[in-house]
Amino acid sequence: MSDPAASTDPFDQVVEAPFDDALSSRYLVYALSTITARSLPDVRDGLKPVHRRLLWAMRLLRLDPTAGYKKCARVVGDVIGKYHPHGDQSVYDAMVRLAQTFSLRYPLVDGQGNFGNVDGDNAAAMRYTEARLTAAAGELMAGLDEGTVDFRPTYNGEEEEPEVFPGLFPNLLANGAAGIAVGMATSIPPHNLAELIDAASALIDDAAADPSQYVAGPDFPTGGILADSATSIADAYATGRGAFRVRARHEVEKLARGEWAIVITEIPFGVAKGKLIEQIASLVSDRKLPILADIRDESDEHIRIVLEPRARTVDPQMLIDSLFRLTDLEIRVPLNLNVLDKDRTPRVMSLREALLAWLEHQIEVLVRRSQHRLQKIDDRSELLDGYLIAYLNLDRVIEIIRTEDEPRPVLMAEFGLTERQAEAILNMRLRSLRRLEEMEIKNERAKLAREREGLAALIESPARQRTRLKKDLAALRARYGPDTELGRRRTLVEEAGPARDIPLEAMIEREPITVILSQRGWIRAMSGHRELGAADTLKFKEGDGPLFAFHAQTTDKLLLATANGRFYTLAADKLPGGRGFGDPVRLMVEIEGEQPIVALMPVSRAERLLLAGSDGRGFVARSAELVAETRKGRQVVNLRPGARLQVVRPIPANADYLAAIGDNRKLVVFPLDELPEMTRGAGVQLQRYRDGGLSDAVAFRFEEGLSWPMGGESGRMRTETDLSQWRTARGAGGRMPPVGFPRDNRFA
Repeated sequence: MSDPAASTDPFDQVVEAPFDDALSSRYLVYALSTITARSLPDVRDGLKPVHRRLLWAMRLLRLDPTAGYKKCARVVGDVIGKYHPHGDQSVYDAMVRLAQTFSLRYPLVDGQGNFGNVDGDNAAAMRYTEARLTAAAGELMAGLDEGTVDFRPTYNGEEEEPEVFPGLFPNLLANGAAGIAVGMATSIPPHNLAELIDAASALIDDAAADPSQYVAGPDFPTGGILADSATSIADAYATGRGAFRVRARHEVEKLARGEWAIVITEIPFGVAKGKLIEQIASLVSDRKLPILADIRDESDEHIRIVLEPRARTVDPQMLIDSLFRLTDLEIRVPLNLNVLDKDRTPRVMSLREALLAWLEHQIEVLVRRSQHRLQKIDDRSELLDGYLIAYLNLDRVIEIIRTEDEPRPVLMAEFGLTERQAEAILNMRLRSLRRLEEMEIKNERAKLAREREGLAALIESPARQRTRLKKDLAALRARYGPDTELGRRRTLVEEAGPARDIPLEAMIEREPITVILSQRGWIRAMSGHRELGAADTLKFKEGDGPLFAFHAQTTDKLLLATANGRFYTLAADKLPGGRGFGDPVRLMVEIEGEQPIVALMPVSRAERLLLAGSDGRGFVARSAELVAETRKGRQVVNLRPGARLQVVRPIPANADYLAAIGDNRKLVVFPLDELPEMTRGAGVQLQRYRDGGLSDAVAFRFEEGLSWPMGGESGRMRTETDLSQWRTARGAGGRMPPVGFPRDNRFA
């Protein structure tokens, strides 16, 4: 007969529910699992479940610091098979981190083989590497056999694992932690153990004490310099959130002939040396840091990165400040003290709260250890009392054992023994009889009684518990004190301001150049200030010719203006060399369409510029405010339809008047202060026209008169000092210029 249940339609088991409710409930389960069982450390031992299970499995494999190494694959197999049913690679990665001396301040795993390096290289496969526990891991797990913590079944119920480690080792803050959960994260940098113990001891005496008085700041395994102020560090510790500014440690090494180099000896925590060198090398190759010439990696077991300046005249502080701003030689290490408390609830704690929670756990461990020892003493005392009765009545005990079929009840009845005492006497070997001496039994019994009295007093007295904890902490500090190699502070705390924002001009070696732009838009920069009319200077492709040529410096920024009123910026040091015909300027900036170039000049040529369109409208602009930050430039002059940018002229510092001449050969002269100073716009009317438009305009000093070239090859200039008949209000029509004014209607 078939089973009725087997014929049940599976669709009858479907439970209908709203999709959003089902999704939210399942996601909540996943989120809670990620937060409590994967990503956040426990405030009591500072471990995530995977790390705790790794150390527990290694302890069961008896991989003590004095024992031999075992393959990591063996450890990972035990972990994923018995305690942590996840991927073997993720478990091995966690194990590798516990062994890396540059990742953990106090490594918990002693690795043998390739466990990666500070360059950023990965560890070898788990089948090649071996490991055992370190002394710090032993400190963390001390007391597991003494009833100090609860155990829980593993995921399949076949084994047991501790819920938390009891050891007197502040692992959470000593080694730090990092993790990303669902909707929250944690980031805790490592600290110096001796400083943590000093702060904890102070909190034992006064729970309101400020631990930042004892903890100077993070202590990274890779050293470096902590550049924040004491106030900033204390604020971060008070809230449990913040960041620490960490710099590489460097020194200026003097070389022969006055030359020098910067040598990096320690890099910030978490920075891969290989990637850091690539980052600095890209600055050299891309010419983003012109004062740096080369970088060399001379590291062995110690870091030594050599930075060579472009010239010995470079300021070393300027170079290192630039590197701090542009590379990971200075980073910010975040602090987010988000942990699971004793109730498995995630919350952000201050440094004081985290230490108090750890101390509370240690007091609980101390009491439970004392209670466990008390039970052991009571059990042993019971047996000793039985042994003493057996010793005092040894002949009778032997006779009962030899004659009685069931000697245990007879012994219990005749001598008033408990069942455990009688069983212990019956299980004794004959050779043990010679050790049953009355004095030894009484001495051991008295010793245990004294120990029991002390433990009972400890359990009942919180003051004694605090005193005992301080004593144990002092012993731990002696093993990891600042005078030991492992315990000495590695990160130097040295307050320093933020790295200076070095302008590009300060980093570029100032050299004279001659800038040449051709009519077809090819630009180049020749070294030195060449004679602008020389044949070797003004060489162009066939059919091309000069448009602009002027002297500048490599530190200059160049303003390029097009006919549509848009301005672009070029860095003089980035211009192509002058051996060929240069490069098209349109490859350096994104000029719209085929707009002609109407001006090219250094920003430093004049503080103010006169800008005017062919429609006769213009204004004054400060040259520094016209610099564009992108290749697309910036729109400066707003022109009417059909108009073009006609005039871009520097304004002399002593100029007080402006002269404008139109295509109709009419000239006006009016005060310069009648023009507004703007950063963008159309401006105001300089001159009125019935036909044509503006031909040229120039600012000058009225007392000195207006000058223009006389033409020809003589190079002579003519100056008209009496301009009273052309002096008028802005926007007037004007009158014919002085006799001899150039026919092209252009000023000098």
